[in-house]
Amino acid sequence: MATVAEQQQKWLLKKFHTLCTRAGLNTDEKAALISGFGVESSRDMTNAELAEACTKLEQIADPELAKLDRARKRAMGAIAGWLSSIGREATGDYIKAIACRATGYKSFNKIPRERLMNLYNNFLKQRRDAEAVNKLCAEVIIDGFGSANLN
Repeated sequence: MATVAEQQQKWLLKKFHTLCTRAGLNTDEKAALISGFGVESSRDMTNAELAEACTKLEQIADPELAKLDRARKRAMGAIAGWLSSIGREATGDYIKAIACRATGYKSFNKIPRERLMNLYNNFLKQRRDAEAVNKLCAEVIIDGFGSANLN
């Protein structure tokens, strides 16, 4: 009976070769991709390496997927920056929960690219506004309330 790791490797190998075909890689290109991991055969790759290769191949086969992935990372970065500016800890799950709550989606991966870009822009603006207000408040406190030059 096969172990869980062996079953996972079998599944990843099948996915890897299917994605190679979908991405239009010929035999030489596939061999170059495999040798980039320091092995001669895809069977010699670890499950983590196979998963990484599959992710790269998915992005080659579907450029829209790469754009969506980039939008997810940018939105998460903007939310993390905003959380940092207000002094809150930011974990991946917490950031995703904020994004879901802000958009009304139950799953972060279901949020469409357009909504992710909207999140990115709004949270980036929130952080910049908060930083500007904090700077202004610090100047007012340093100068004193009566002599603040707000022009």
